[in-house]
Amino acid sequence: MNKTMNIKHIVRFTQEIRKDILKYHAKTGRSHVGSSLSCVDILIALYFGVLNITPGRAQMKQRDIFILSKGHAVSALYAVLTKKGFMSKDLFWHCLLPGHSTKDCVPGIEVSTGALGHGLPIGVGYALAARFDKSRSRVFVLMSDGECNEGSVWEAAMFAGHNRLDHLVAIIDYNKIQALGRTQDVLDLEPLRDKWASFGWEVKEMDGHDVKKMIRVLKEVPLKKNKPSVFIMHTIKGKGVSFMEDKVEWHYRSPNEELLKTALKELSAP
Repeated sequence: MNKTMNIKHIVRFTQEIRKDILKYHAKTGRSHVGSSLSCVDILIALYFGVLNITPGRAQMKQRDIFILSKGHAVSALYAVLTKKGFMSKDLFWHCLLPGHSTKDCVPGIEVSTGALGHGLPIGVGYALAARFDKSRSRVFVLMSDGECNEGSVWEAAMFAGHNRLDHLVAIIDYNKIQALGRTQDVLDLEPLRDKWASFGWEVKEMDGHDVKKMIRVLKEVPLKKNKPSVFIMHTIKGKGVSFMEDKVEWHYRSPNEELLKTALKELSAP
């Protein structure tokens, strides 16, 4: 964390970044605003309090690796990378960037994602390579809960547990809604904690909107030596905007001008 930046300053970013995300989606008409709003606080905690990665040195060898496996939430990552100084505001507001996370489109995006279930297997590869290289790099993979329907997630989880990849960290944005319905109705993940533990991971459940606590805990990974760590972050889809919160339809909708004004007013309220 930047020594000159205290936690109160970091927490203030949450509303600013949510406003930027809303404006971006209103301007582009793109989907997935609800998915982006749910993971804002997680990304802020990582980029401003945890990750060893620096603008201008995005390819340094000993950097931490971050993979946005839920690539459809890339507007949140764009907004955070802009705030952190990886990309210019002009580039963000021109809205010419890909609608899913795409490698090298801006500094700081490590891999292309969008087809769900790929991020964790790629993260396993990075973590295994770091071990061979005797690197101190940690690998953080942010996934959606619906993504855990994919078999490739569990194959990677089994491999990571077996190989004791303790510098691998999976973070699940557990907002309990996926594309076409509530996660428990589409394909129930519970008991999610027990599933990950049975694959040899150390598991912690947290409030995915508590930036201060996430910074404190994520800085200390691995949770247990010789075990990969997984954080089940309980979040709210559309967090911060009352008419979007916990609503399935905001997986695909984007706000019109009138709804944008209402949302921005809510986020500006003391």
